[in-house]
Amino acid sequence: MFRRLSSNTDNLHLGLMLALTFSTGVVDAVGYLGLDRVFTGNMTGNVVILGMALAGADGLPIIGPVVALLSFMLGAVIAGRVLRPIKDGWTARSTGLLTAVAAIMVALAVTLILYGGTPPQPQEYIVTMFLAIGMGIQAGTARHIGVKDVTTVVVTSTITGFAADSRLAGGKGQPWFRRGAAIVLIACGAATGALLLRLGLGWGVSLTGLITVIVAILGHVGARESARRAAAAEIELVD
Repeated sequence: MFRRLSSNTDNLHLGLMLALTFSTGVVDAVGYLGLDRVFTGNMTGNVVILGMALAGADGLPIIGPVVALLSFMLGAVIAGRVLRPIKDGWTARSTGLLTAVAAIMVALAVTLILYGGTPPQPQEYIVTMFLAIGMGIQAGTARHIGVKDVTTVVVTSTITGFAADSRLAGGKGQPWFRRGAAIVLIACGAATGALLLRLGLGWGVSLTGLITVIVAILGHVGARESARRAAAAEIELVD
């Protein structure tokens, strides 16, 4: 099955980005339910929460959303700097960045599982910071890989396209599978993250780390296979 997917780079990348979309739902559930209502992947949610908190709404956090926003931006900056000189698509640098994200998630998961509960402040903000940095790196990497309609961290624009391009809105067709899958998978990821919180804060992060490791490996192998086929095709043309 993987060989068939790797023969079509677009389909492989779509599948991998959808897997990361699911993992983002898991991480956001961990952040919102386990880290004092903070999103570490969906920055729109943080901006809204922060705006309401600054307006004086009771019980809403300020420091957590600020930490998440700045950390996410730092992660995206790192990804942008690393990938800027490289052509769009999956490269060895994409693999390296996603491997770094996986390493962050695994380290956090081990720490949280060993700790056995939600860390107190300010340690809680450190967890938020590293989760958001990882999500920022992931989002920047996904942006560079460039799978249309699948950013891995937010589905608002995807939902807009899904509705605006539907036959109900007068549209004549759309990439409904990728849009629908992205919406469903981030919701399923959030549900899975909420369920895993019953076992402890670290288990949802563990699942995210595992998914990211698998995505990095499959993406790297797929990129090498694609490069090998391209080189073989060039040799055939020369012959």
